[in-house]
Amino acid sequence: MSKTWNNWGRCESVTPVERVRPTSTDEVVAVIRSARDRGLRVKAVGTGHSFTGIAVAPGVQVDMSGLTGIVATNGTEVTLGAGTVLHDLPPLLDPLGLALQNMGDIDVQTITGATSTGTHGTGAKFGGLATRIVGATLVTGEGDILSVNKSENAKLLPAVALGLGALGVLVDVTVELVPSFGLSCVEEPEPLETVLNEWQHRIDDADHFEFYWFPHTEAALTITNTRMPADAPLTPLSRTRRWFDDILMSNTFFAGTTALQHRFPGTTPGINRLSTRLTGNRAFSDRSYRVFATERRVRFREMEYAIPQDQVPEVLREVKALIERKGWTVSFPIEVRAAAKDDLWLSTATGRPTGYIALHRYFREDPTEYFTAVEEIMKAHEGRPHWGKMNTRTAADLAPAYPKFGEFLKVRDRLDPDRMFTNDYLDRVLGK
Repeated sequence: MSKTWNNWGRCESVTPVERVRPTSTDEVVAVIRSARDRGLRVKAVGTGHSFTGIAVAPGVQVDMSGLTGIVATNGTEVTLGAGTVLHDLPPLLDPLGLALQNMGDIDVQTITGATSTGTHGTGAKFGGLATRIVGATLVTGEGDILSVNKSENAKLLPAVALGLGALGVLVDVTVELVPSFGLSCVEEPEPLETVLNEWQHRIDDADHFEFYWFPHTEAALTITNTRMPADAPLTPLSRTRRWFDDILMSNTFFAGTTALQHRFPGTTPGINRLSTRLTGNRAFSDRSYRVFATERRVRFREMEYAIPQDQVPEVLREVKALIERKGWTVSFPIEVRAAAKDDLWLSTATGRPTGYIALHRYFREDPTEYFTAVEEIMKAHEGRPHWGKMNTRTAADLAPAYPKFGEFLKVRDRLDPDRMFTNDYLDRVLGK
């Protein structure tokens, strides 16, 4: 009997009728055709790091961990098995002298889980992970194998590269990589108002800029990363310093203070002020993937919205005022990032330079009131929700936010006419 599956944030769970772990494209085809014959829906699942129900599989859950590693290489284009986890890429790509152009701040997702939900990093000159996809192989709702690349079905690529798992089961993706590089990182606390006033200047001048704001404080923890040639001298953190900063302070200490704040909310403002003094003040350089991604052991739930880039300061000030007006105690920081516009049909950055504001809540706390109120602010500023982060949006109000929404639905009708790959979440955000 199938066991209950839970996502990482412990906000979604399901007991599938069946769980399978294919190790080849042909096995994926067989799974889908068998499910069709039995009237069951199919959902592929990676590592479960989406906070929405996008990967919930009441029917057949397809574990993609049997399809990993490098499938093929062609210069800087590398084809990867769909279940390849991001943190497993460096030992695969280092011998080739290649790296991902940009990354988010965690690396525990599968490559297709990350790209299918619109995962991104920060950098006003750089798009999300899916913008680097130049080809893909997927199995459609009819059980057919479909190749999508620059020479085959090229018109489908802007839909398939970021397809929410609604178009088929991806078995591999081809990613355009870049030569390996290093990053020089400067982390320092600064006055929040200074950072907001200089927001556009900061993101335009830096390769990668982001900041965290702890509610109940007036400080922002800024992170500025500058790209370096692969052969440039590096000054990485010592093993002891990295353990102290990234494990002891950012995880163990933070886990303890978050649990304390959950039990005694009145301690939150003081602890947040202490956190801004004890963390985020260092400079170092290292290989790109060691700088982009950090370990996250404290479980949380998240909502993230994409808004026009120039509206970030105004929106964050509104969120700050809302928290103060409501008298909420919020222990987790708010993360603010930027990305270049792109042309993927369901990308949150499609057609416009984009800023991202991400809210987090300790997983033992109910985020509903906080997230719902902030979501209203985001909607008033043309906000688009991250597909893998908590939201309450529907197809009716999302369609106007995406110029190619209708075209995406037509592709869905073509590749999955019987809705083999849908679930409650996709029914809500895409329609039935």
